Amino acid sequence: MTDQMTDQPTPTTDSVTTDAADPFRIPPIELRTPRRSEREEMLAGRLYDASDAELDDLRRNAGDLCTRFNATSRHDDATRKAILDELLPGHGENLDVMGPVFFDYGCHTTIGDRVFANFNFTVLDCAPVTIGDDVLFGPNVSLLPPMHPLRWQDRNVRRRADGTAYDYEYGEPITIGSNCWFGGNVTVLGGVTIGDGCVIGAGAVVTKDIPANSVAVGNPAHVIKTITDRDASVYQGYAQ
Repeated sequence: MTDQMTDQPTPTTDSVTTDAADPFRIPPIELRTPRRSEREEMLAGRLYDASDAELDDLRRNAGDLCTRFNATSRHDDATRKAILDELLPGHGENLDVMGPVFFDYGCHTTIGDRVFANFNFTVLDCAPVTIGDDVLFGPNVSLLPPMHPLRWQDRNVRRRADGTAYDYEYGEPITIGSNCWFGGNVTVLGGVTIGDGCVIGAGAVVTKDIPANSVAVGNPAHVIKTITDRDASVYQGYAQ
């Protein structure tokens, strides 16, 4: 479940009829059949029914775990660790999360060793999210794999014959390399890979891949420099 949009594949000419008087002649999209479970379709990056019972149960469980973690005292290290172990079974050693945190599923996120996440870390992991070792997330960082169709006819909530609501969405994975630092209020969209050793400046919206050892800023984020050993001298004064 999400509130983002991004570039979509361009329709082929044989699937679209252009009509200036009626640009929406194609009926709303429907899911292909036969199909695998909605969870399998989701993780494969295909359109899926977000109201599926299995997915709903997983989201509710993750939501309950996030609520419990966010309500637990920071002095209660053992309880916080136990909740994170259940919420994020794919995390490595020495995970440090300030909270509050918000995950759609948690079980679709893999986190390396010695990762730190500041306040309001949000991960809508309807597609695989992979985070390397020694990554620092500033406050209000959001990792957003979910995508919705651009046309409202395909995007809007629908009703089944029994009156229950459903909608279609899909997701694209996010991969973050090791030794990265994300400033506050960074947003990373689905389909993005960020290489090792990157710095993503505060407020950036990352819509495209960022090569290793880059500083990227802005909306949309763009690379402004490559990090090298020359940058070490800048900080000598702070070390005295």
